[in-house]
Amino acid sequence: MGKIIEYGGEGVKSIGVPERATITNMGAELGATTSVFPSDEVTKEFLAAQGRESDWVELKADPDVRYDEVIEINLSKLEPMIARPHMPDNVCKVSEIEGMKVDQVCIGSCTNSSYRDLMIVSETFKKGGFKVHPEVSMTISPGSKQVLDMISLNKGLAHLIEAGARILEATCGPCIGNGQSPPSAGVSLRTFNRNFEGRSGTKDGKVYLCSPETAAAAAIYGVITDPRKLGKFPRVKMPSKFLVDDSMVIPPAKDPSKITVMRGPNIKELPKQGALPESLRGKVLIKLGDNITTDHITPAGTWLKFRSNVPKYSESVFSAIDPKFHEKAKAVGGGFVIGGENYGQGSSREHAALCPMYLGIKAIIARSFARIHKDNLVNFGILPLTFENPADYDSIDDGDEIELPNLKKMLASGDSVVLKNVTKGKEVRLKHGYSQRQVETILAGGTLNYTTAKG
Repeated sequence: MGKIIEYGGEGVKSIGVPERATITNMGAELGATTSVFPSDEVTKEFLAAQGRESDWVELKADPDVRYDEVIEINLSKLEPMIARPHMPDNVCKVSEIEGMKVDQVCIGSCTNSSYRDLMIVSETFKKGGFKVHPEVSMTISPGSKQVLDMISLNKGLAHLIEAGARILEATCGPCIGNGQSPPSAGVSLRTFNRNFEGRSGTKDGKVYLCSPETAAAAAIYGVITDPRKLGKFPRVKMPSKFLVDDSMVIPPAKDPSKITVMRGPNIKELPKQGALPESLRGKVLIKLGDNITTDHITPAGTWLKFRSNVPKYSESVFSAIDPKFHEKAKAVGGGFVIGGENYGQGSSREHAALCPMYLGIKAIIARSFARIHKDNLVNFGILPLTFENPADYDSIDDGDEIELPNLKKMLASGDSVVLKNVTKGKEVRLKHGYSQRQVETILAGGTLNYTTAKG
């Protein structure tokens, strides 16, 4: 938590930009504030192929840089790894679970869906004359229209179709349960970045995360297989020039007042939040443990059809933990949520803040927050607060009446906030860690109010 992961060393030069994107993408699953690679000749070459060489700037660590911690990884000793259900960090060697029957293989999404990722799978099937195993359903989700166009033109797409793959849109799909949910209790290998319970749309689905090479091997053999069994993988040569076509990108309207927003019956206006009052008081509506994900807060899957209908989508809040939570929150006019470590990890789903705001949730008090979710809570005027003493988490129970008095004064004067447990007659110290801009945003009731006031 609160760390920035910087990658360096000789091995960095052997990793292309798409692979670096996957690694830094997964930094969120480490709980990192952010992850960075140096901007080097590899970066320059990639930008040149995209027609953006003029945007390249060399970025590297200072010669005398000092780090809080250094983790050394010998790349030559690494072997294929796989993440087991239901967490991205539940990792083991592929060889440890080799032979497990696989029902589904999904390749692509926002992660591991680049030109190189899809072509290595296509070339593997083509080189070996392989077909998808008859008991496996395999899908391909290109990472962008550019990738889809390019693998179509070089026949990489044709090889995948011939092998028995099903081609999906370049959009958020199976990763969040938007189609292609695995069979009940089925094993699904996915080259995605998250495998939280129920996220796939199947509550008891067993989702494993792996590389495109491991996914291809499983699709071929029908069981989890060490991809080294396939021998030396084909080398995919990155294009010297990518196909760039922005002709279908629509620029913003010059006069937004002339834009008409079409809303069907399932599309509702965005709920609005008022300015922060002097004090907040209410009941603890739910007390949660560690590693609560945004999928716990607002599930994906079948609920996604309501993402433009916040009143309806809010019925999903914590539904996997307490199906009646939304009714409880409405009945008491909102309240508080108590969380453990790493509250809000996973997808940067704004609905995980927007829907609780609609239900009247005033503050989330946790031992620690995932960075992106904490920012989203601030954006929608919900206070994310952490315990100064993590042990105070144990002093608050579900159903306690609590109060946050003199909030405006405390937020303006420092990082300390007092929580009064009215039920137990005790006080607990909290901290917020907001920047000055975030303090102003919270006081205004969220980013929309803040930016509107700023004009």
